[in-house]
Amino acid sequence: MEGSLRALESLQKGILDRIARLELDLRLPSLPPPPPQPPATAHVAGGTDTEARLSAVLRDGGVSDFEFKRVPTDYYEWTLDERREVLGGHSNDHLCKSIVLVNTQAHASVVDCSDRNNSKYYIVVVQYTAKFNAENVRNFLYTLNNGKIAKKKFNLRLAPEEESLKLTGYGHNAVTCVGMKTNIPVILDEAIARLDPDFFWLGGGEVDLKLGIRTPQFIDSIKPFVVSCST
Repeated sequence: MEGSLRALESLQKGILDRIARLELDLRLPSLPPPPPQPPATAHVAGGTDTEARLSAVLRDGGVSDFEFKRVPTDYYEWTLDERREVLGGHSNDHLCKSIVLVNTQAHASVVDCSDRNNSKYYIVVVQYTAKFNAENVRNFLYTLNNGKIAKKKFNLRLAPEEESLKLTGYGHNAVTCVGMKTNIPVILDEAIARLDPDFFWLGGGEVDLKLGIRTPQFIDSIKPFVVSCST
């Protein structure tokens, strides 16, 4: 008898608890539905307009084997060994830079880059481990023009930073020969073309953005003059 009473009490308690919960639900105002979420947007790797723009330029030029890497802001205070390590380069020889040169002795009629054989400006890609040899470039341009232009009319010097920025659209330590504002003829040091493996690193359009690219694809797309211009 006593067990039956305890079972009845437990049943009654359960019923009362359910009634209390129903009363509470009836008193609470209903919550409004959550606002609709905006549609997801595509995310470009690297997250910068520069990287997206240069990637499009490269792909349009038939380049498929390339990558961008973001580096720390103090990258240029590092040794070449440290830079190679953060980029994953094969060797220090695979780290390269782009330099804008101006022909200070060009004829007065040569004021732009419309004639790639006799341009006012050139951009040279050389290794950080090498020393640029301007005399080799002078000899190359003299031969390229079949000796019709006096050799003294080729005197290539580093372009002022303001001119480099105006021509390329890239500031100091950010210069690259891809996607420039001006179609400056490119000279690639022959030593880079001989690198093994054939994948090198250069500036990526921002100080802390670097571009790695497959050498044969770079040559096919950019169509540089390949010249032995370093020691």
